[in-house]
Amino acid sequence: METLEYITAFIFKCLWLKDNQIFYTAYIKGVSDVALVGGGSFPQPGEISLSHNGVLFLDELPEFKRTVLEVMRQPLEDRRISISRARFTIDYPASFMLVSSMNPCPCGYFNHPEKKCVCSPGVVQKYLSKISGPLLDRIDLHIEVVPVPFNKLAEAPPSENSIAVRERVIKARKVQNERFNGNDKVHCNAQMSSRQLAKYATPDEAGMNILKTAMEKLDLSARAYDRILKVSRTIADLEECEKVQAHHVAEAVQYRSLDRSNWGA
Repeated sequence: METLEYITAFIFKCLWLKDNQIFYTAYIKGVSDVALVGGGSFPQPGEISLSHNGVLFLDELPEFKRTVLEVMRQPLEDRRISISRARFTIDYPASFMLVSSMNPCPCGYFNHPEKKCVCSPGVVQKYLSKISGPLLDRIDLHIEVVPVPFNKLAEAPPSENSIAVRERVIKARKVQNERFNGNDKVHCNAQMSSRQLAKYATPDEAGMNILKTAMEKLDLSARAYDRILKVSRTIADLEECEKVQAHHVAEAVQYRSLDRSNWGA
């Protein structure tokens, strides 16, 4: 099924991938909304469709025009993009993994532990507000990468190698394939509906208490609630746990740093 979906999008651009190859597209600022989501007099698929079942990387996210970013809201939710014209409407698949990066402010030193930010508070807020709340709601993980001191870099502590991580991911995806076996529309945790979340991702009592506290203190939306449960279920799968537990929920909440007023602190 996924192979057929690849071909549906790529045949319009005469592009082909090798077997089992994941399509990866990287973009920096300057791309138009038509190039990103598709369009034209005879609608062609955009990069979100050409990245179907692959990865779309947007570098320096706030530097994109807000109109370009906002058109991704529907595809991120529905995993399809609908392009309407006077006489017809065409749907393209758009189930892509969005990965993006950004600086905390234009100068790059907001909340830096050593260097002082030279941006005024108004400039920082204007920079961050280019990414709307509804778009942030649709991004599962928000990770702040803090500067690493030289002595920490030089220590080079032992860490899990990429091969081991890959094996854990493959095993977790196999669990998800078995969980949704027989469902043509759902293949992984990210695609679960609200009903499936209630069936497969309901945490234990302690986990629900953590989630309740996070929802109230961070003023999270219903969409963020669903995202946290999906991430919690995935963390549990990586740990080979049948049930979602409190520490899975706590970790998932920690991955939503941009939902906090002091996210850069």
